[in-house]
Amino acid sequence: MSIDAVVFDIGNVLIEWVPERFYDRVIGPERRRAMFADVDLHAMNEEIDIGASFQKTVYDCAARYPQWQSEIRMWHDNWLELAAPEIPVSVACLRALRAKGMPVFALSNFGIGTFELAETAYPFLTEFDRRYISGYLSHVKPHARIYEILEHDSGIAPDRLLFADDRADNIAAAQGRGWQTHLFTTPDGWQDRLVSEGLLQGPVA
Repeated sequence: MSIDAVVFDIGNVLIEWVPERFYDRVIGPERRRAMFADVDLHAMNEEIDIGASFQKTVYDCAARYPQWQSEIRMWHDNWLELAAPEIPVSVACLRALRAKGMPVFALSNFGIGTFELAETAYPFLTEFDRRYISGYLSHVKPHARIYEILEHDSGIAPDRLLFADDRADNIAAAQGRGWQTHLFTTPDGWQDRLVSEGLLQGPVA
C-alpha cells in the first residue's frame, strides 16, 4: 500500500523525553525514586497534555506536596532540560522526507505551554506540513478522537498514513483504524523502515 503522509510522534521519536534522567542528575536516583513514588508526575503531565495551564498545573501539584515543592516546580522551571536532547537521525529523516515532497505531520501528546517552549529550542517543530498537538485539540492518544481529527483534517485515507510512535498503546490505536505503523525503538530502525518503504533512498544521517 502506498503512503501519502508520514506521521511523527515527538517525545522519544524526535526529542528524548525521560524526566527521570533529569531528576537523577539533579537530586540523585534515591530521592528521585522516592518523589516519583509519592507523586504521580506523569499523571500531572497528562493534564497539561490535554490543555491545562502548564505553570498552574505544576505549581498546584507542588503546593499539594510541600516536601517536594521545589523539585516538582523544576518540571516547569527546568522543562527544557527534561525534554532533551533532540534525536538527530529522526530530525534528518523528517527533513529528508519533506525535501522529497512527502507530507510530514506531527501527532503528539504535548501541552500548549510546553509546545510553545519547545518550539523556541527545536526549530524543526515548525517544519511539519500539519501539526496535531493534544493540548490545542483537547484530545490525547491513544483515544480515537485525535486520530479521527487528523484523518478528517488531512483528507488522507487511514491506510495511506505511516505513523511512528514509541508507545505500543498509541500504535495499537492507529493500527485499529487501519494506519500503517512503526513502533519506534531506535532512530536507525525508523530510518531503515523509511528506506524499506521507498520513502528515502538511503541513510540520511
